[in-house]
Amino acid sequence: MAQDNRVEDLIQRVAREYDDLSKQLKLIAQYITEHRQQMVVVRIRDVADACGVQPSAVVRFAQHFGFSGYSDLQAVFRDAYASGTTAGNYHQRLQAVISDHPAQMQSSELARSFLDTCQAGIANVKSDLDDRAFEKAVTILQNAEHIYIMGVRRMFPVASYLTYSLSQTRKRVIMVDGVGGLYKEQMAGLSKGDVLISISMAPYGTETRYCTDLAVEREATVVAITDSSLSPISRAAAVSLTVHESEAYFFRSLAGTMSLAQALFIALAYRLELNMERKAERAGED
Repeated sequence: MAQDNRVEDLIQRVAREYDDLSKQLKLIAQYITEHRQQMVVVRIRDVADACGVQPSAVVRFAQHFGFSGYSDLQAVFRDAYASGTTAGNYHQRLQAVISDHPAQMQSSELARSFLDTCQAGIANVKSDLDDRAFEKAVTILQNAEHIYIMGVRRMFPVASYLTYSLSQTRKRVIMVDGVGGLYKEQMAGLSKGDVLISISMAPYGTETRYCTDLAVEREATVVAITDSSLSPISRAAAVSLTVHESEAYFFRSLAGTMSLAQALFIALAYRLELNMERKAERAGED
């Protein structure tokens, strides 16, 4: 778990320093952000070819961030992902937990440890909240004609919650769940003036990326909820709300992401209600 945190710490640092990187190093930064798990096996030549740069540029990238070279950089990802537990299925992750804790743990012990992780995740969301980005996201949603919401796999519960909660406002809300693979058809009505809330964490679902690109093509506005400012949906978004997920026992907590989604709903609902009251007051004065 601590090893996986090294990857997250590196990705966050890359995002912070991204604007000051050269064009070539920016391409490498984007590749590593989007292909974290593949970094376990890809050769330096593979990274260079994918980014359209020379291998020497990949070495410069590694050295810029304090590594002796590419192998030293790659070791961070190998330590985190080579066992397959972080990216593996639930059975593999639970087997890893058992291996790491030979003495059987009580269910309550597991629960309290994971809940501590959830609390830490929420605290991170609070401390990392970008006030300007959050206000911009609320304003964009306030002015939206229609709000489309997209999130798959782990992010599906977050998308489902936002759909339910935002439907309680006066906004028309459409959840793009892709039943039967009909993502494009569900977004047929999306156009300029509409907003897509795109929710995706690494390794970034292909369905969410497709719908995000489609929204940009249709001149709709994208609000991203993601884990890095370098993620593919963040780069396509008008505003990005970033969540650094916490983890315990090889399972990432949804607490931070869900709390941010709920905060977004509450802020928008408050803004809409306040505007309705002001309009009513002005009408009364007339």
